[in-house]
Amino acid sequence: MTARAAAAAATHARILATATELFLARPYEQVSLEDVAKRAGVTVQTVLRRFGSKEGLVAAAAEIGLEQVRAQRNLAPIGDVAGAVHNLIDHYEEWGNRVLRMLAQEEQIPAFGKVAEAGRDLHRHWVARTFAPWLRVPRAARARRLAQLIAVTDVHVWKLLRRDQGLPRSATETVLAELVQLITGVS
Repeated sequence: MTARAAAAAATHARILATATELFLARPYEQVSLEDVAKRAGVTVQTVLRRFGSKEGLVAAAAEIGLEQVRAQRNLAPIGDVAGAVHNLIDHYEEWGNRVLRMLAQEEQIPAFGKVAEAGRDLHRHWVARTFAPWLRVPRAARARRLAQLIAVTDVHVWKLLRRDQGLPRSATETVLAELVQLITGVS
């Protein structure tokens, strides 16, 4: 019985890993359950039995991805602008293009809309936790400063600097650190 449970868990993980890879690499409509099943070495019926639908598969894969992102982001040091920005750039270098691809589809694909909202919530909590020492100000100022920090550390700013402007990683990190320093008053 233990071997059977282990095999089932391995199959589940393999399907999720395959789905995550495909959904992050291609537009949603270009990923079929047949693609996922074939690459995972299972039948479409197995995928449906475990996840119910393509949307259910997206939701399960997103949960795994969000946990990976949360774990990586939680390594950011609290109250250390340079360390926090370095952590953020590590994240965007690995996930940024995938996140942008998913965000481009969030209005057409309800499952991606839910993932995007969860990602925005994760980012907001990361900013509040990581920059907490600079958020100990009166309520109105705190809300404004939190909004500023969320905006300046958003994946779109990384894209603008790294992809659109062609800055190397080190320059992107410097620019983001300087912007955060302007907001927080850290020199």
